[in-house]
Amino acid sequence: MIIVTTENIANKRVVKTLGLVRGNTVRARHIGKDIMAGLRNIVGGEIHEYAKLIAESREQSLDRMVKEAEELGANAILATRFTTSVMMGGAAELLAIGTAVVMEDI
Repeated sequence: MIIVTTENIANKRVVKTLGLVRGNTVRARHIGKDIMAGLRNIVGGEIHEYAKLIAESREQSLDRMVKEAEELGANAILATRFTTSVMMGGAAELLAIGTAVVMEDI
């Protein structure tokens, strides 16, 4: 599966547009990680606990989007975007969306 943020791929053409596909996940923070992040906030630097959490969320959202596209018969997803929203204190949604298509070489 080819996944891109662009609306086209060099040397390929869209032969069928299958529609919008999406994948999402909602994750909550862990109190232990909040404590470590709070300490790191005092001294500065990257908050590895949150970086890992968001990376895992992004991968899970992508996997779910790809699964939906495969079920439609797609071999590529164009115009992929990510968005996040806060669901409640300590929990957030990460959503991946794109356009499922069938492409062939030019």
